[in-house]
Amino acid sequence: MKIYQASQQRYDTMPYRRCGDSGLLLPALSLGLWHNFGSVDAFENYSRTAFTAFDNGITHFDLANNYGPLPGSAEENFGRILKKGLGAYRDELIISTKAGHDMWPGPYGSWGSRKHLMASIDQSLKRMGIEYVDIFYSHRPDPETPMEETMQALSDIVRQGKALYIGLSKYNEEQTQTALRLLQQYGTPCLIHQDRYSLFDREIENGLLDTIGANRVGMIAFSPLAQGLLTDRYLNGIPADSRAAKPTGFLKQEQVTPEKINQARQLNEIARQRGQSLAEMAIAWLLKDRRVSSVIIGASSVAQLQNNLKALQSPGFTDEELNAINQLTGR
Repeated sequence: MKIYQASQQRYDTMPYRRCGDSGLLLPALSLGLWHNFGSVDAFENYSRTAFTAFDNGITHFDLANNYGPLPGSAEENFGRILKKGLGAYRDELIISTKAGHDMWPGPYGSWGSRKHLMASIDQSLKRMGIEYVDIFYSHRPDPETPMEETMQALSDIVRQGKALYIGLSKYNEEQTQTALRLLQQYGTPCLIHQDRYSLFDREIENGLLDTIGANRVGMIAFSPLAQGLLTDRYLNGIPADSRAAKPTGFLKQEQVTPEKINQARQLNEIARQRGQSLAEMAIAWLLKDRRVSSVIIGASSVAQLQNNLKALQSPGFTDEELNAINQLTGR
Protein backbone atom coordinates (compact mmCIF):
# COMPACT_ATOMS: atom_id res chain seq x y z
CA MET A 1 0.00 0.00 0.00
CA LYS A 2 1.45 3.32 -1.06
CA ILE A 3 1.86 5.76 1.83
CA TYR A 4 0.76 9.35 1.19
CA GLN A 5 3.32 12.13 1.27
CA ALA A 6 2.07 15.72 1.34
CA SER A 7 2.93 18.34 -1.24
CA GLN A 8 5.73 20.68 -0.20
CA GLN A 9 3.68 23.53 -1.70
CA ARG A 10 0.63 22.88 0.50
CA TYR A 11 0.77 26.27 2.22
CA ASP A 12 1.44 28.38 -0.86
CA THR A 13 -2.09 29.44 -1.79
CA MET A 14 -4.53 28.86 1.10
CA PRO A 15 -5.44 31.93 3.18
CA TYR A 16 -5.83 31.34 6.94
CA ARG A 17 -8.24 33.30 9.09
CA ARG A 18 -8.20 33.83 12.83
CA CYS A 19 -10.94 31.99 14.70
CA GLY A 20 -12.57 34.69 16.83
CA ASP A 21 -9.92 36.22 19.06
CA SER A 22 -8.22 32.88 19.77
CA GLY A 23 -4.73 31.87 18.77
CA LEU A 24 -6.08 29.41 16.21
CA LEU A 25 -5.99 30.02 12.46
CA LEU A 26 -8.35 28.05 10.21
CA PRO A 27 -8.11 27.59 6.45
CA ALA A 28 -10.66 29.68 4.57
CA LEU A 29 -12.06 26.38 3.29
CA SER A 30 -12.48 23.29 5.48
CA LEU A 31 -13.41 19.80 4.27
CA GLY A 32 -16.63 18.36 5.68
CA LEU A 33 -17.07 14.59 5.93
CA TRP A 34 -20.86 14.68 6.36
CA HIS A 35 -21.36 12.97 2.98
CA ASN A 36 -19.05 10.95 0.70
CA PHE A 37 -16.87 9.37 3.42
CA GLY A 38 -19.24 6.68 4.69
CA SER A 39 -19.38 2.90 4.45
CA VAL A 40 -21.35 3.18 1.19
CA ASP A 41 -18.59 5.21 -0.50
CA ALA A 42 -15.36 4.18 -2.25
CA PHE A 43 -12.22 4.47 -0.11
CA GLU A 44 -9.93 5.19 -3.05
CA ASN A 45 -12.10 8.14 -4.08
CA TYR A 46 -12.54 9.83 -0.71
CA SER A 47 -8.97 9.19 0.43
CA ARG A 48 -7.73 10.92 -2.74
CA THR A 49 -10.09 13.81 -1.99
CA ALA A 50 -8.74 14.16 1.57
CA PHE A 51 -5.12 14.04 0.41
CA THR A 52 -5.78 16.61 -2.32
CA ALA A 53 -7.45 18.85 0.24
CA PHE A 54 -4.38 18.81 2.49
CA ASP A 55 -2.07 19.27 -0.52
CA ASN A 56 -3.97 22.52 -1.13
CA GLY A 57 -3.72 23.82 2.42
CA ILE A 58 -7.02 22.53 3.83
CA THR A 59 -5.84 21.59 7.30
CA HIS A 60 -9.29 21.32 8.91
CA PHE A 61 -11.36 18.14 8.58
CA ASP A 62 -14.86 18.36 10.06
CA LEU A 63 -16.60 15.20 11.31
CA ALA A 64 -19.31 14.08 13.73
CA ASN A 65 -19.91 10.80 15.54
CA ASN A 66 -22.97 10.00 13.37
CA TYR A 67 -21.54 10.91 9.95
CA GLY A 68 -21.71 8.12 7.40
CA PRO A 69 -23.79 6.32 6.51
CA LEU A 70 -23.60 4.08 8.52
CA PRO A 71 -23.23 6.24 11.64
CA GLY A 72 -19.61 6.21 12.78
CA SER A 73 -18.22 5.09 9.44
CA ALA A 74 -16.92 8.53 8.42
CA GLU A 75 -14.75 8.62 11.55
CA GLU A 76 -13.59 5.05 10.95
CA ASN A 77 -12.71 5.86 7.36
CA PHE A 78 -10.92 9.04 8.37
CA GLY A 79 -8.90 6.89 10.76
CA ARG A 80 -7.94 4.74 7.77
CA ILE A 81 -6.90 7.87 5.87
CA LEU A 82 -4.72 8.94 8.80
CA LYS A 83 -3.05 5.52 8.81
CA LYS A 84 -2.44 5.73 5.06
CA GLY A 85 -0.16 8.70 5.60
CA LEU A 86 -2.14 11.79 6.61
CA GLY A 87 -1.55 10.98 10.28
CA ALA A 88 2.17 11.73 9.85
CA TYR A 89 1.06 15.39 9.70
CA ARG A 90 -1.15 15.27 12.82
CA ASP A 91 0.36 18.44 14.26
CA GLU A 92 -0.60 20.28 11.06
CA LEU A 93 -4.23 19.11 11.20
CA ILE A 94 -7.36 20.46 12.85
CA ILE A 95 -9.71 17.51 13.41
CA SER A 96 -13.17 18.28 14.73
CA THR A 97 -16.02 16.01 15.73
CA LYS A 98 -19.41 16.36 17.41
CA ALA A 99 -21.95 14.57 19.58
CA GLY A 100 -25.65 15.12 20.14
CA HIS A 101 -27.58 13.53 17.28
CA ASP A 102 -28.86 9.94 17.33
CA MET A 103 -25.93 7.54 17.45
CA TRP A 104 -26.74 4.33 19.36
CA PRO A 105 -29.93 2.79 20.80
CA GLY A 106 -31.35 3.61 24.19
CA PRO A 107 -31.64 6.75 26.32
CA TYR A 108 -27.92 7.63 26.27
CA GLY A 109 -27.36 7.49 22.50
CA SER A 110 -28.06 11.14 21.68
CA TRP A 111 -28.63 14.68 23.01
CA GLY A 112 -26.49 16.51 25.54
CA SER A 113 -26.22 14.55 28.77
CA ARG A 114 -22.84 14.09 30.40
CA LYS A 115 -23.29 10.35 29.90
CA HIS A 116 -23.71 10.72 26.11
CA LEU A 117 -20.93 13.27 25.61
CA MET A 118 -18.34 11.37 27.65
CA ALA A 119 -19.11 8.08 25.92
CA SER A 120 -19.19 9.69 22.50
CA ILE A 121 -15.81 11.40 22.67
CA ASP A 122 -14.19 8.11 23.73
CA GLN A 123 -15.89 6.26 20.86
CA SER A 124 -14.84 8.92 18.34
CA LEU A 125 -11.19 8.85 19.42
CA LYS A 126 -11.18 5.06 19.19
CA ARG A 127 -12.74 5.06 15.69
CA MET A 128 -10.20 7.55 14.38
CA GLY A 129 -7.26 6.06 16.28
CA ILE A 130 -6.16 9.39 17.76
CA GLU A 131 -5.53 10.65 21.29
CA TYR A 132 -7.43 13.93 21.03
CA VAL A 133 -9.52 16.05 18.68
CA ASP A 134 -8.79 19.70 18.15
CA ILE A 135 -12.44 20.81 18.37
CA PHE A 136 -15.31 18.96 20.06
CA TYR A 137 -18.82 20.29 19.45
CA SER A 138 -22.16 19.98 21.08
CA HIS A 139 -23.96 19.09 17.83
CA ARG A 140 -27.34 20.48 18.89
CA PRO A 141 -28.91 21.99 22.02
CA ASP A 142 -30.78 19.57 24.28
CA PRO A 143 -34.18 20.92 25.41
CA GLU A 144 -34.37 18.43 28.32
CA THR A 145 -30.85 18.44 29.77
CA PRO A 146 -29.78 21.47 31.84
CA MET A 147 -27.38 23.60 29.83
CA GLU A 148 -25.06 23.60 32.85
CA GLU A 149 -24.61 19.82 32.57
CA THR A 150 -23.80 19.91 28.86
CA MET A 151 -21.34 22.79 29.13
CA GLN A 152 -19.63 21.33 32.22
CA ALA A 153 -19.14 18.03 30.37
CA LEU A 154 -17.65 19.85 27.37
CA SER A 155 -15.30 21.78 29.66
CA ASP A 156 -14.25 18.58 31.42
CA ILE A 157 -13.49 16.90 28.09
CA VAL A 158 -10.97 19.68 27.42
CA ARG A 159 -9.52 19.32 30.94
CA GLN A 160 -9.11 15.58 30.34
CA GLY A 161 -7.02 16.31 27.26
CA LYS A 162 -9.48 14.68 24.85
CA ALA A 163 -10.15 17.97 23.01
CA LEU A 164 -8.25 21.23 22.71
CA TYR A 165 -11.23 23.51 22.05
CA ILE A 166 -15.01 23.52 22.42
CA GLY A 167 -17.59 24.46 19.80
CA LEU A 168 -21.35 24.83 19.51
CA SER A 169 -23.48 23.79 16.55
CA LYS A 170 -27.02 24.93 15.67
CA TYR A 171 -27.61 26.81 18.93
CA ASN A 172 -29.93 29.81 18.47
CA GLU A 173 -29.02 33.28 19.69
CA GLU A 174 -30.45 32.92 23.21
CA GLN A 175 -29.02 29.42 23.68
CA THR A 176 -25.65 30.62 22.41
CA GLN A 177 -25.54 33.49 24.89
CA THR A 178 -26.29 31.12 27.79
CA ALA A 179 -23.73 28.55 26.62
CA LEU A 180 -21.01 31.15 26.14
CA ARG A 181 -21.58 32.52 29.64
CA LEU A 182 -21.42 29.06 31.21
CA LEU A 183 -18.31 27.99 29.30
CA GLN A 184 -16.57 31.19 30.36
CA GLN A 185 -17.62 30.48 33.94
CA TYR A 186 -16.21 26.94 33.73
CA GLY A 187 -12.90 28.25 32.40
CA THR A 188 -13.20 26.84 28.87
CA PRO A 189 -14.31 29.63 26.54
CA CYS A 190 -16.11 28.66 23.34
CA LEU A 191 -13.86 28.74 20.29
CA ILE A 192 -16.33 28.44 17.44
CA HIS A 193 -19.98 28.28 16.41
CA GLN A 194 -21.06 26.15 13.44
CA ASP A 195 -24.33 26.77 11.62
CA ARG A 196 -26.02 26.58 8.25
CA TYR A 197 -25.32 29.72 6.21
CA SER A 198 -25.66 30.41 2.51
CA LEU A 199 -27.16 32.84 0.04
CA PHE A 200 -30.39 30.83 0.36
CA ASP A 201 -30.28 30.47 4.16
CA ARG A 202 -29.47 33.70 5.97
CA GLU A 203 -31.30 33.01 9.22
CA ILE A 204 -28.18 33.56 11.34
CA GLU A 205 -28.14 37.19 10.19
CA ASN A 206 -31.19 37.77 12.41
CA GLY A 207 -29.10 38.33 15.54
CA LEU A 208 -27.02 35.16 15.94
CA LEU A 209 -24.13 36.28 13.74
CA ASP A 210 -23.94 39.58 15.64
CA THR A 211 -23.87 37.70 18.96
CA ILE A 212 -21.10 35.43 17.71
CA GLY A 213 -19.08 38.42 16.51
CA ALA A 214 -19.66 40.51 19.64
CA ASN A 215 -18.42 37.66 21.82
CA ARG A 216 -15.32 37.23 19.63
CA VAL A 217 -16.20 33.63 18.79
CA GLY A 218 -15.34 32.19 15.38
CA MET A 219 -18.12 31.31 12.94
CA ILE A 220 -17.90 28.38 10.53
CA ALA A 221 -20.56 27.89 7.87
CA PHE A 222 -21.89 24.56 6.62
CA SER A 223 -24.07 23.86 3.56
CA PRO A 224 -22.66 26.94 1.75
CA LEU A 225 -24.10 25.68 -1.56
CA ALA A 226 -27.54 24.84 -0.11
CA GLN A 227 -27.12 21.12 -0.85
CA GLY A 228 -26.32 21.90 -4.48
CA LEU A 229 -29.00 24.49 -5.21
CA LEU A 230 -26.26 27.13 -5.47
CA THR A 231 -24.48 25.29 -8.27
CA ASP A 232 -25.24 24.88 -11.95
CA ARG A 233 -26.84 21.46 -11.28
CA TYR A 234 -30.41 22.71 -10.92
CA LEU A 235 -30.53 25.68 -13.27
CA ASN A 236 -32.72 23.70 -15.68
CA GLY A 237 -34.66 21.57 -13.19
CA ILE A 238 -33.80 18.35 -11.34
CA PRO A 239 -31.27 16.07 -13.10
CA ALA A 240 -31.98 12.34 -12.85
CA ASP A 241 -28.65 11.65 -11.10
CA SER A 242 -28.86 14.53 -8.61
CA ARG A 243 -29.33 14.48 -4.83
CA ALA A 244 -32.86 15.83 -5.12
CA ALA A 245 -33.83 12.97 -7.43
CA LYS A 246 -32.89 10.35 -4.85
CA PRO A 247 -35.49 9.08 -2.34
CA THR A 248 -33.01 9.48 0.52
CA GLY A 249 -30.93 12.51 1.38
CA PHE A 250 -31.36 15.97 2.80
CA LEU A 251 -32.33 17.80 -0.39
CA LYS A 252 -35.94 17.00 -1.28
CA GLN A 253 -37.59 17.52 -4.65
CA GLU A 254 -40.12 19.88 -3.09
CA GLN A 255 -37.26 22.19 -2.06
CA VAL A 256 -36.23 22.67 -5.70
CA THR A 257 -39.07 25.07 -6.42
CA PRO A 258 -39.51 27.14 -9.60
CA GLU A 259 -38.82 30.22 -7.45
CA LYS A 260 -35.51 28.79 -6.20
CA ILE A 261 -34.49 27.76 -9.73
CA ASN A 262 -35.29 31.27 -10.98
CA GLN A 263 -33.28 32.84 -8.15
CA ALA A 264 -30.36 30.52 -8.88
CA ARG A 265 -30.45 31.45 -12.56
CA GLN A 266 -30.32 35.16 -11.77
CA LEU A 267 -27.53 34.64 -9.24
CA ASN A 268 -25.72 32.57 -11.84
CA GLU A 269 -25.91 35.51 -14.24
CA ILE A 270 -24.27 37.78 -11.64
CA ALA A 271 -21.56 35.15 -11.16
CA ARG A 272 -21.06 34.84 -14.93
CA GLN A 273 -20.55 38.60 -15.20
CA ARG A 274 -17.96 38.31 -12.42
CA GLY A 275 -16.16 35.61 -14.42
CA GLN A 276 -16.89 32.73 -12.06
CA SER A 277 -19.32 29.89 -11.42
CA LEU A 278 -22.33 30.21 -9.15
CA ALA A 279 -20.71 27.88 -6.60
CA GLU A 280 -17.51 29.94 -6.55
CA MET A 281 -19.49 33.14 -5.99
CA ALA A 282 -21.64 31.57 -3.25
CA ILE A 283 -18.54 30.52 -1.29
CA ALA A 284 -16.77 33.86 -1.88
CA TRP A 285 -19.89 35.71 -0.69
CA LEU A 286 -19.64 33.98 2.70
CA LEU A 287 -15.93 34.69 3.03
CA LYS A 288 -16.44 38.43 2.48
CA ASP A 289 -17.52 38.64 6.15
CA ARG A 290 -14.51 38.57 8.46
CA ARG A 291 -16.63 37.03 11.23
CA VAL A 292 -16.71 33.87 9.11
CA SER A 293 -13.54 32.03 10.06
CA SER A 294 -14.02 29.21 7.54
CA VAL A 295 -16.51 27.65 5.15
CA ILE A 296 -17.07 23.89 5.18
CA ILE A 297 -17.23 22.39 1.72
CA GLY A 298 -18.21 18.86 0.82
CA ALA A 299 -16.72 17.11 -2.19
CA SER A 300 -17.63 13.85 -3.89
CA SER A 301 -14.52 13.93 -6.06
CA VAL A 302 -11.15 15.59 -6.49
CA ALA A 303 -12.53 17.56 -9.43
CA GLN A 304 -15.35 18.98 -7.33
CA LEU A 305 -12.92 19.93 -4.59
CA GLN A 306 -10.64 21.70 -7.06
CA ASN A 307 -13.60 23.62 -8.48
CA ASN A 308 -14.52 24.86 -5.00
CA LEU A 309 -10.94 25.93 -4.36
CA LYS A 310 -11.30 28.39 -7.24
CA ALA A 311 -13.50 30.51 -4.95
CA LEU A 312 -10.31 31.62 -3.18
CA GLN A 313 -9.28 33.57 -6.31
CA SER A 314 -12.59 35.43 -6.34
CA PRO A 315 -12.62 39.19 -6.99
CA GLY A 316 -14.18 41.44 -4.36
CA PHE A 317 -17.85 42.36 -4.50
CA THR A 318 -19.03 45.78 -5.63
CA ASP A 319 -21.86 47.53 -3.79
CA GLU A 320 -23.97 47.09 -6.91
CA GLU A 321 -23.40 43.31 -6.90
CA LEU A 322 -24.17 43.02 -3.19
CA ASN A 323 -27.38 45.01 -3.58
CA ALA A 324 -28.48 42.84 -6.49
CA ILE A 325 -27.72 39.68 -4.49
CA ASN A 326 -29.66 40.98 -1.49
CA GLN A 327 -32.68 41.80 -3.63
CA LEU A 328 -32.66 38.34 -5.17
CA THR A 329 -32.38 36.58 -1.81
CA GLY A 330 -34.98 38.71 -0.06
CA ARG A 331 -32.73 40.69 2.28
